[in-house]
Amino acid sequence: MNITKGGLVLFSANSNSSCMELSKRIAERLGVEMGKVQVYQEPNRETRVQIQESVRGKDVFIIQTVSKDVNTTIMELLIMVYACKTSCAKSIIGVIPYFPYSKQCKMRKRGSIVSKLLASMMCKAGLTHLITMDLHQKEIQGFFNIPVDNLRASPFLLQYIQEEIPDYRNAVIVAKSPASAKRAQSFAERLRLGIAVIHGEAQDAESDMVDGRHSPPTAKSVAAIHPSLEMPMLIPKEKPPITVVGDVGGRIAIIVDDIIDDVDSFLAAAETLKERGAYKIFVMATHGLLSSDAPRLIEESAIDEVVVTNTIPHEIQKLQCPKIKTVDISMILSEAIRRIHNGESMSYLFRNIGLDD
Repeated sequence: MNITKGGLVLFSANSNSSCMELSKRIAERLGVEMGKVQVYQEPNRETRVQIQESVRGKDVFIIQTVSKDVNTTIMELLIMVYACKTSCAKSIIGVIPYFPYSKQCKMRKRGSIVSKLLASMMCKAGLTHLITMDLHQKEIQGFFNIPVDNLRASPFLLQYIQEEIPDYRNAVIVAKSPASAKRAQSFAERLRLGIAVIHGEAQDAESDMVDGRHSPPTAKSVAAIHPSLEMPMLIPKEKPPITVVGDVGGRIAIIVDDIIDDVDSFLAAAETLKERGAYKIFVMATHGLLSSDAPRLIEESAIDEVVVTNTIPHEIQKLQCPKIKTVDISMILSEAIRRIHNGESMSYLFRNIGLDD
């Protein structure tokens, strides 16, 4: 049953068939057929897009899920957006559940803010609106000069905890580093559970040591700056031994984060929690990139279950590791599409969401 007004076209920008599952689920919920389009790679690896139906004067929604070849994924999206723009589409809304390059949103020494570059490219190609989910940093929305709806997957993950973990009342929500404490606090307050924070683990790529505050290079001596200037130098950081702030003994530990990619930090956190007496360990995140040997490492680890949403296809990883479970978020994406197309308010999808969520 079609629950939208006329004039809506739904495209999948993926040439990889395994990435089209989410698009099909959304189309089924909306009661519409997927738009006719061909997306493929030329023998020389150039991306070609051929739209095979009229989009003139219509609201075009382009769903793009990120495959392993992230750069090809980006080009598919940009070329399709531009093709719709030159075909006189009324509006072009990108539905990108996982925004690629979102971790590269800060200046790091002499690097670049790649997510800002990507936002500019999308806007220049002709995107008029963006629907995404759980951006790595909410401030990425400011890189766009178009409306951005940053949806949340937490209601679906919270529902999974309540329905699939029978004794979740004996659980504690764990932040594997102080940086993810806000997310853990949000989960804990909604479930009325305690919180624990692991402090002292090895720093990941987002430590202060790699951002632009250490550029230009430190001068060798005070005299090298200016003979009459005495500048106080910042004391270098030293990580303390690994400690767990909070009681996890005899409890279920639920580690929450937004992205699971390199699993080393999660494995280390799980080992620490086991040593402190946790008898079951769950890991929950929105985006399951699960790169490289992640499935094998999870299968051999102390982690009992990894729960991620289907913002990114990971069917192959699930075959390699039965511990990986999937939560479907097509419902909220289809509702966002319906509301935008029908001109309805989006506030319903953001109810009970605070500034820190």
